[in-house]
Amino acid sequence: MLEEAKRPPVGVLIVEDEAVTRKSHCLAVESSPELRLLDALDNVGAAVAWLKERGPDVLLVDLGLPDGSGLDVIRACAANWPAADIMVVSADSDEASVLSCIEAGASGYVLKNAVGPDLVRAILDLRQGGAPMSPAIARMVLTRIRGNAAPEPAPVPQAEEAASTRLTKRETVILDLIAKGQSYGEVARLLAVSVGTVQTHIKNIYGKLSVHSRGEAVFEAHKRGLLQFEQARGQK
Repeated sequence: MLEEAKRPPVGVLIVEDEAVTRKSHCLAVESSPELRLLDALDNVGAAVAWLKERGPDVLLVDLGLPDGSGLDVIRACAANWPAADIMVVSADSDEASVLSCIEAGASGYVLKNAVGPDLVRAILDLRQGGAPMSPAIARMVLTRIRGNAAPEPAPVPQAEEAASTRLTKRETVILDLIAKGQSYGEVARLLAVSVGTVQTHIKNIYGKLSVHSRGEAVFEAHKRGLLQFEQARGQK
């Protein structure tokens, strides 16, 4: 408990071009003692330059920016600061936009009607290992995964595939728990380890699956049949 009280506030970078919305996001962040506003920018160029020098704990980013796409900001953050958590706050809710953001490195996606306390809760949930999504977005992602019955890609030689994607027993357990929606903190408590240990395992999983976010890791593991709880369900 004492450690939690001493934990520094979560540093948040906001990238949003609409002045009123940007101000609303800033006020939400500043209203929480658990969060700290690092900066608020309004375009891709400024955000990418900022991310070359500094790293946020959490990036909040819109997609439609005046000089390009927020996807470029997501990619820059994921490439330069892989430990950062990324959440899209956008009016765009089409499937292509959502999936592109997840593939680029975002772990959360909420619509712009999430403001004030809801936005703060989403940021804290994201930082604790969750994947906050507006209900409509979550339903879309689940529908996409459940309906993903596309033909399997060309087979990779078994020895090569096994060497590149073999997960340890602990990594497999953690991946299962993350796929079930458990946060990093909840996984740590269940396995009686530190959150830092869980994060180390997650980074190893990312490397083996060649992914950059929790959502992408679960999607890729689902595709490759690596989720144990799905295998158990299929044997019933």
